[in-house]
Order: sequence, then structure tokens, then C-alpha cells
Amino acid sequence: MPTVTVILALAAGPGFPDGSPDHRYEIDLALDAAGRPDAEAWAADPVPWRARRILPEAAPEQGDVQYDPDHGWSIRFFGRATEGPDAPETRFDCGVDPLRPGEHVTVTEPGGAAFAYRVVGIA
Repeated sequence: MPTVTVILALAAGPGFPDGSPDHRYEIDLALDAAGRPDAEAWAADPVPWRARRILPEAAPEQGDVQYDPDHGWSIRFFGRATEGPDAPETRFDCGVDPLRPGEHVTVTEPGGAAFAYRVVGIA
């Protein structure tokens, strides 16, 4: 199943009550018929699904999408201080709604801070 790039922009969170379009994630996902990330497609795809974190005045951080049936979706970023299977991950929760522009996703950083991101594009 082909992947699409879901673009998320910070809608609100600690230190950003009004959000910030300069704080973004670009996540490659395959979506199922309901418009939600497809765990079966992820498991069947031999190519890792790409993810990027974009912050102002910093180089984009590269990573890949991970899925665990018990814990859901997350992003593993390369080059972080702790790597390997026990490395902290950035979790993202799409909720029950399909991923489409205007919907929100909760992103939880490894330290536990949760941020709301709005889907601003699907390419």
C-alpha cells in the first residue's frame, strides 16, 4: 500500500498556547480505508516509514515510524543520545477520527510533555 506524507503543525502545548506553524512533523504513513494509520501495511512494508521533526533554527531531525500493538504509534529519531530498542520514543495518538486536514493529533515527547498538532496537509 502506498504511503502519504502527513504534515502536522503545532496547535498548542506547554510554552505554545497559540501554537506555532514553525514546529512541524512530516510523517509517512499508509492509511486504511477509514483514513487511519494502517498497522498491517506498516508490518508488511520492508521499507521504514520516514518521519521528520522540523524546529525553527535547527536542522530537521530524521527518524522512522514505529508501531507496537500494545503502545500504538511512535517515532524513533536517529542520533539521539540514547539509541537502540530502549531509546525513548516520541508517541503520537491520532484519536478515533481519520487523519485529514483540520483534525488533531496528540504528540507526547519522551519527557512526557504532550502537545496538540493539527493536520495541515496530506501529500
